[in-house]
Amino acid sequence: MNQIKLVVLDMAGTTVQDQHEVEHCFKLAAQKNGLHSSDERILALQGYAKLYVFTLLWTEQVGEGDPRITELAAKSYADFKEILENHYRTQPVYPTEGCLVLFEALHAKGIKIALTTGFYREVADIILGRLGWVPSLDASSGIHLSVTPDEVNGEGRPAPAMIHYAMEKLGVTNLSEVLNVGDTPVDLAFGKNAGVGIALGVCNGTHTREQLEGHPNDGLIEKISDVLTYV
Repeated sequence: MNQIKLVVLDMAGTTVQDQHEVEHCFKLAAQKNGLHSSDERILALQGYAKLYVFTLLWTEQVGEGDPRITELAAKSYADFKEILENHYRTQPVYPTEGCLVLFEALHAKGIKIALTTGFYREVADIILGRLGWVPSLDASSGIHLSVTPDEVNGEGRPAPAMIHYAMEKLGVTNLSEVLNVGDTPVDLAFGKNAGVGIALGVCNGTHTREQLEGHPNDGLIEKISDVLTYV
């Protein structure tokens, strides 16, 4: 196995504490617009770009080919953005257990850190600002890069574009030198689709070990700092 040079980490639920707040904000926007979807269905789609999720759920509700789908999804998404931004601006934001320990150890080893997310750039920046994680390509602490679907023509997970973008920006050319971690099934698919050397799931985020273990992975860890056993 090649030495890991880049660790790619999800945000909400992986490096940023998420007690299902994102799902709650999503459900509020859905209810406001008359979109009916179960908590289980919303959780199953956690990690995907949210406009895609609204489009998918509206299609399921009103039927494929309905001419209203684009407008309904756009309105729901606009309400979701307002609710979510207000949440992250006004409520406490904390790193997950072991996250800062991991950052410090990766810096000591000279390993690059990139955060990826299904969030759009504005809300990602609100969260990063609240945590003091200002991305810098030559960072000596914190993170080196933040990537959202906005930077890759809207290609959110499970498409591999955000990982490949991070590699390009951080000068890592070999996929076997990349480790990806997330707390959802789509995070695991994201790493596998990109072809990274190691795709891990963390079990103390939005999904449990039982919910993750049925999806292809290279290991399931209890907390994010357990990544250190792989690097």
